[in-house]
Amino acid sequence: MSIQAWTVFALFWVVFVTTPGPNAVNCISNGMIIGFRRSLPGVAAILCQAAIFLTLSALGVTALIAASPTAFWWMKLAGAVWLVWLGLRGWMTAHLPPKPVASDGRSIFWRAFLIATINPKSVAGYLAAFSQFVQPDVAMAQQMWVIVPTALSLTTLSYLTYTALGAGLGRVALGAVFNVWLRRVLASCFVIYGLLLGSASAPGRA
Repeated sequence: MSIQAWTVFALFWVVFVTTPGPNAVNCISNGMIIGFRRSLPGVAAILCQAAIFLTLSALGVTALIAASPTAFWWMKLAGAVWLVWLGLRGWMTAHLPPKPVASDGRSIFWRAFLIATINPKSVAGYLAAFSQFVQPDVAMAQQMWVIVPTALSLTTLSYLTYTALGAGLGRVALGAVFNVWLRRVLASCFVIYGLLLGSASAPGRA
């Protein structure tokens, strides 16, 4: 991959991972409720999902999934229902103190991993990366040595920043009312993302 191609890819990935979505909302919410350090398993989960999707994209699996309307429809429906449920539960429990289980590293990891995996932005973004930036006349392994470290580094910086933002918001949320309504706004975002996911079309389809 040339320097010019790498620069274009890096700029694309910056936009891809900094555009607010379910991952960002989850990182902000985790940071606000349980603090920066205990939220790090959520960032690790996003990185694991990114590594898996990068590998699957290289193998053409995500392209195959996106090309199957039936598989995509079921994935879309399951993801939409789960995000809406997550948002509604967050809204109804916003006035309650966080449960101790919320700070368990495994729970945070798997919740973040599921949110990242069902996000339609992930499929579209990885397909775009591999359809636009991978050079067919260059060995895939050679290109992955450039693409993967760049993508994972930028992803790490983005979601660490969102988590730090959430932790900062948690510290400045001095009043209980502000804290409750901020949590309800974040919960509403999950509902909105779920509804958008439920009405989304497969990448590359009308």
